[in-house]
This record gives sequence, C-alpha cells and structure tokens, in this order.
Amino acid sequence: MDIPQFKDIIEKLSIFKRHSSLLVPVIIALVGVLLFVPSQLMNSKLKAQMSEESIMQGSRRISSLRESTPASDQWKLERERQQAFQSDANQIELLAKELSQRQLLSDQIFPKPKDESILLFKDFGQRFRSGIDEKLKDLNAGECPTEEELKRSEGGVSSGFRRSVSYNRSSFSDAGSEIRDALCRSKAEAASVYINPITLSGYEFWGQYQYAGTPEAVKDCWYYQLAYWIIEDIFDTIDAMNSGSNSVFESPVKRLQSIWFADESVMGRLVSTTTKGPSTRTTSKVARDMPTYVLTIQDGLTVPWTSRVCNSDIDVLHFNVRVVVSTKAVLQFMQQLCSAKRHIVRESGGQMQGPRYAKHNQITVLESRITSINRKDEIHKYYRYGEDAVVELELICEYIFSTKGYDDIKPASVKKSQIIQTMPGMLDSGRSYIGPDGIPVTR
Repeated sequence: MDIPQFKDIIEKLSIFKRHSSLLVPVIIALVGVLLFVPSQLMNSKLKAQMSEESIMQGSRRISSLRESTPASDQWKLERERQQAFQSDANQIELLAKELSQRQLLSDQIFPKPKDESILLFKDFGQRFRSGIDEKLKDLNAGECPTEEELKRSEGGVSSGFRRSVSYNRSSFSDAGSEIRDALCRSKAEAASVYINPITLSGYEFWGQYQYAGTPEAVKDCWYYQLAYWIIEDIFDTIDAMNSGSNSVFESPVKRLQSIWFADESVMGRLVSTTTKGPSTRTTSKVARDMPTYVLTIQDGLTVPWTSRVCNSDIDVLHFNVRVVVSTKAVLQFMQQLCSAKRHIVRESGGQMQGPRYAKHNQITVLESRITSINRKDEIHKYYRYGEDAVVELELICEYIFSTKGYDDIKPASVKKSQIIQTMPGMLDSGRSYIGPDGIPVTR
C-alpha cells in the first residue's frame, strides 16, 4: 500500500472519530430495525392464525349448539316420557293392589256381616268345602281304597275259598293280597293325584263347625278365606305339574299329603295320625288349624331368610305343604309353586268384576326337606306311585298379601289383632303399636 492511500484511509477513519458520539445510537437503531421487522412479521402471522382458529372454533361451536338445540316441540316429547314413567309407576301400584283382589267365598261377611245369622257363616263353610270338592274333581284327584272297600274285597275272596273243597291259608293270603293290590292299582289308574280333603286345613273344621258368636265367626271366615286362596295356588301348581297325566303312574306329583298352618310342635305331625286307609287327622289337634299373620320374626313357622313380617304395605303368612313327588320333579314343583298364577279381579267393594284377570305371585319357599319313603310303610302301603323313584317333599313357605288390595274388606277385629304391644323406644318403621297409654302409635 502506498503512502497516499494510507493517508486517505486515516482521514476517513478520522470522520468516525469526530462523530463517535453518534455510533452507539446508530447501532441501537440498526438493532431495533432488525428486531422490529421479524416481530411484525410474526405478529401478523400469529394474528392470522388466531383469527382463523377462533373463527373455526366459533363455527364449530355454533354448529354444535345448532345441532344440540332442542326442537321447538321437544317439551312434548319430554311430557310423553314423563307420562310414560308415571304410567309405569301407576301400573306397578295397580299390580301390587290387584295381587290381593281375589274372589271371595262370600261377599256378605267382610268387612262386616250383613246380619248376625248363623246361617251366614254356615253357608261360608259349605262354600269352602264345595269349592275344594269342585277343584278336586278338576284335578281328577282320588284316594287309596278305604277300609270298607278292602274288607269287602277280602270278604269276597274268603267266601269263595270257603266254598272250595280244599284250600290252605297261604293260598287264601296270596289271593287276598292280589285282590288288594289290584284294587289299589285300579284306584291309582283312575286318578291323576292322591288327595284326601280331610288333610287340607279347614275342610274338617267347617264340616264340624260350631258357632261361637259373631266376632269369632267373622275371624274364622277371614282366616279360612286366606287359607282357601293358598290351597287354590297349591292346586293350581299340581294341575300345571300333572297336565296331560291320566293316572298317578304318569303324574310327577303323586300325592298331596297335607296343607297346614300351625307349628308342628303345637299341632303334632299330620303324618303320624294318618291311617292305612284315607288319611285322617285328630279333630282336637286340627280344629283350629288356621293361618296367622307373622307380626314378628319369631311368629312364623321358621325364621324367614327374607326377614319379612307384616307392615303397612304387606301382610305375611307362613304355611306347610307336604307332597309325594317323583325325584325328577322336586325342583320343578318348587319353581311352579312360586310362579305367577291367574285370578279374576274383585272390585274394592267386594263384588266380582269380570272377566278382567290379573296375576299374583305371592309364594316364597323358606325351607325344604326331602325324605325317602318306604312304600311298605303304614302310610304308603295302599298307595301305588308307579315305577318312578319318589320322595316326600315338605316345604315351609311364605305367602304375601298386598294390604292395598284387601284392606278395605279386612274386618276391624283382625286389624286390631295385628296391633302388637311394644316397649317405648322400640318401634319398627311402618308398623302399628300400642303405646303405654293404650293408644296406637307409629314411628
């Protein structure tokens, strides 16, 4: 580099020296310009992006709201839905009420008899017995040979042998046995199920009925009306089980041994009083065998696993039933017993309202006992069950009544007997009690 050029450079640099105070602001300005331009560009892009997203989101939201906005007649649909819910609730309440709205044996007694004539109550008893007799015909029910029938058959054999020139005792015994067996088999072939009405609670009671005053007679009629409904359900169960059977040999349910309501520790076992002929029961033991309401857990025939007792909504009864069934039909019998059954609806005033039908399903099995039987035993030796393996099935069952369905016809004396005394502070919700002052109280 030559000297003149060097001098020029020095002179140019001297300009920066003279204006050095402006150098820093100029640099700051340049940096500011460099930062401002990109930020402006970024801001513009961000604004555009935010605007686009905001518009899109707003559009989607509007679309969503437009789609989810109820129609102008949506209230009508909601009203229909609420009416459907109310209808279901009303239907359930109606079904619960109709559960106990069943035919009465007499509409002249409940809740208060039209008059106090003894004939009114005897007529109830006759209807009780004739109703059972009619249902036994429908079931094609029969019994084993009676003592008189057996004696007549053996008498014919005896006289025939005595007229013979020679006979021995073994031949006579064999012939008599064959005649008895043939008679027993003919009875089994003629019937679809063995049932003796004497073994049904109430049948013998009304056959030997003794009037003891109107209040007691009304209670007798009420509790045996409940018993009649229960017996009806058991008959319907047998009818369904034995449908299509023409003889005991073909039927799954061979024999209905007994239906009763009292505790065996008080009444005694019914089987123990059964004779070799038609089943009989001791009058002193069974004369008052009628249903009773289960007011507390201890009142029933057993401690119920359902824990149900009478309250403001339901009445609870326990009953026993004993049958001889095929081993293949044990479970089926219990299922059929607990299944829904049809009845004609009775009007609240006690009059029948037909032909409107309803269904009731009121039975729950609480306990079951299955026992093998000895066909040569005294209580079975004149019954013929066929080739099927059979067992004795005994059930303790619970029966439920809806109070709304029959409270209007329940006698006042029965309602009063359902009020139990209790200690203060020991009240059960929904139950009625008598307080220390003798006034019924509820929680």
